[in-house]
Amino acid sequence: MTLWIALIATAVGCYLLKYAGLAAPRRLLDNVWLRRFATAVPLALLAALIAVEALRGEGQALAWDTARMGGVGAAVAALALRAPFLVVVLVAAGVTAGLRALGL
Repeated sequence: MTLWIALIATAVGCYLLKYAGLAAPRRLLDNVWLRRFATAVPLALLAALIAVEALRGEGQALAWDTARMGGVGAAVAALALRAPFLVVVLVAAGVTAGLRALGL
């Protein structure tokens, strides 16, 4: 039962957060600082998520994984070449799988 309460509370919270963004006054949305902040925060969060997932080791420790970092490098290269997102994901997965198959 506690899981359902948490699930419903999270869903309501997400809905209210989305509604707050839609109900924000226009003068607030036109603020240059807020616009820069709204652009930078998702990028920073995504970069942090990628770094933590790429360097995740046992438990809470960070560890270098050559295959995983090779996949991240291949994804960066594919992005630099302006490949579509699906291609970027497939290239990263393929390079990571290939390096794991080689024992790295």
